[in-house]
Amino acid sequence: MTATAPTTRHPERPRFPAPGWWVRDRDGEIAVAQVPNPALCVWLACAVLTRLTPADRAHTVSHVGEGALLAWAADELLRGSSPVRRLLGAAVLALVLGRLLA
Repeated sequence: MTATAPTTRHPERPRFPAPGWWVRDRDGEIAVAQVPNPALCVWLACAVLTRLTPADRAHTVSHVGEGALLAWAADELLRGSSPVRRLLGAAVLALVLGRLLA
């Protein structure tokens, strides 16, 4: 008699190009939005502070926020949990870099 290991049942991950493929992680769970990570929190705080800071200092706060947004976008592009998150990271990275280089 041979013993077999119990199997855990994960939802089957849809295949490309099904709509479900874009929003599911490797375990088959939906992964579109998460609690903001530290880089995104810094960007949000800088976005608010830019509006509240005098004009001569708002430029510096804005640059800190853009740096944090670049870090978040690169992280999503490289380690995003679902294809839609990696695509979002690529789009935000392209937009911010385009704005900085223009």
